[in-house]
Amino acid sequence: MDFGMPTLIENKNLEETVALCKELGLQFIELNMNFPMYQVPCLEKTDYLNELAQKNDIYFTIHLDENLNVCDFNRFVSDAYMETVERTLKAARKIHAPLLNMHMNHGIYITLPDKKVRLFGEYLEEYLSAFERFRDMCERVAGDTGIKICIENTDGYQSFEREAIDYLLQSDMFALTWDIGHSHTCGNVDEEFLMERRHRLYHFHIHDGQGSKNHQTLGTGEIDLHQRISIARACGCRCVVETKTIAALRQSVAWLQKSGE
Repeated sequence: MDFGMPTLIENKNLEETVALCKELGLQFIELNMNFPMYQVPCLEKTDYLNELAQKNDIYFTIHLDENLNVCDFNRFVSDAYMETVERTLKAARKIHAPLLNMHMNHGIYITLPDKKVRLFGEYLEEYLSAFERFRDMCERVAGDTGIKICIENTDGYQSFEREAIDYLLQSDMFALTWDIGHSHTCGNVDEEFLMERRHRLYHFHIHDGQGSKNHQTLGTGEIDLHQRISIARACGCRCVVETKTIAALRQSVAWLQKSGE
């Protein structure tokens, strides 16, 4: 099973990140498009990325911008995100990235006297129609490359998001990312949903957690890491060791090696 590292704010450029990845004996780097140096024009420098990957015997996955909102009711906004994903997919094809990771955007809510109403849930037809447009575009651009777009759990899927995810999973191009730390800190509310679709698990983000805190060093929290990693292995997934500092990443890799994972 391949283990990789996330984009870390302490690494100021890709060369530093690649050097750390190679030093730690990891197999891949998840390039995070929330960072300025991994925006679309940078990812489109595919010759450079391929040279780095081949020279260091690693590969890249891509984490789409967490603000990604292809369902925004403002078509100018959703079109911009659609173009972002389309160009990212084209770059991913050229650098042989096996997957793009994405979050579901909860959208805006309206606060009423007795409850909060999510606009995506209230205007479900428009919401699902946007995902139909998104899925069609992704399939067209990816073609027969086998690239996956993996949908990550965060703080608990909304009911309308579960409906959209099941629609996307009708396509072989879409799959699931299980972030075990996010899952832990929201009381594992998505675990049943994910396990019922475990045949569509393709990617894991692993970090430890304690109470409401996650992204902690492996082996320092409350999560049954061996159980979670065994699921990843059984499902043929790769794992990003998603800590937030270089020191925590080093310690987590040491834990993996010591524990035999």
